[in-house]
Amino acid sequence: MTPSRKPARRKPAPSRSAAEQEALRATAFRTSRRHNAAETEEDYVELIDDLIRERGEARSVDMAQRLGVSHVTVAKTIRRLRDKELIQYEPYRAIFLTPKGKSLAERCRGRHQQVVDFLTALGVSTRAAEVDAEGIEHHVSAETLDAMRRFTRERRKGS
Repeated sequence: MTPSRKPARRKPAPSRSAAEQEALRATAFRTSRRHNAAETEEDYVELIDDLIRERGEARSVDMAQRLGVSHVTVAKTIRRLRDKELIQYEPYRAIFLTPKGKSLAERCRGRHQQVVDFLTALGVSTRAAEVDAEGIEHHVSAETLDAMRRFTRERRKGS
């Protein structure tokens, strides 16, 4: 009979002062606001890429239908994307991604897939993982995404 091993205890995290806690909350809030601002443009760029893959072009009307928003909302966002040099378009014409926009769409798609892979490795259904990843992918840090990638890779090795 082998002696049972007690799990190693972690040292409790040092307590933070009120000022440190407040600074941490402020940093988290600013980061979340920055991610929220980028989320819309990332969703649009990804959708434009999807539409081009499916239909050869992206049109505002198709985007409004897929996103469940008005054509006015799409038009405003399209102007912002053009100003950021993520797309090229002319009024009443198809919308195309610039190389910068294509690169962003590919990065977003990769993040999305990594989050889906991680969630399904945890046992989440593919359907729920796809829905949940749509929000998580925009807010996950590079550090957390790397940890998800390592976890998923190790999980696959063990299978």
